[in-house]
Amino acid sequence: MPHVTRGPIVGERLIAAVADTGRGGTALFLGTVRRGPDDGPVARIEYEAYAEMLEAEFGRILAEARARTPGIAVAGVHRLGVVPAGEASIGVAAGAAHRAEAFDACRWVVEEAKRRLPVWKREVLDDGTSGWREG
Repeated sequence: MPHVTRGPIVGERLIAAVADTGRGGTALFLGTVRRGPDDGPVARIEYEAYAEMLEAEFGRILAEARARTPGIAVAGVHRLGVVPAGEASIGVAAGAAHRAEAFDACRWVVEEAKRRLPVWKREVLDDGTSGWREG
């Protein structure tokens, strides 16, 4: 499964990538572009990255997650381009024998992705003003 997309993230595809009858716990995280009170009237975020580097680093993060918890399956994808408010920009799924392992793996991958992936984002507000954001 590719780790980079320019289209919508489909949670069902991520779940299918980690599904197995021996795994009783599946966790899915979708990080969406928000219009929260602290964020202002965000219309969209424009994500940019060197796609090949992003693909490689996301692959390393997922491999590290598998090494941390043997027997789990993890899948992840990050969206590039224009992502409107309410749509997902990152998706991570983890499947494990038990729910706690799935939740832990999913959270670890998301935190590492946030910290390590070479992605830049420009927020565009309803009035057309924009600015680059960290994280």
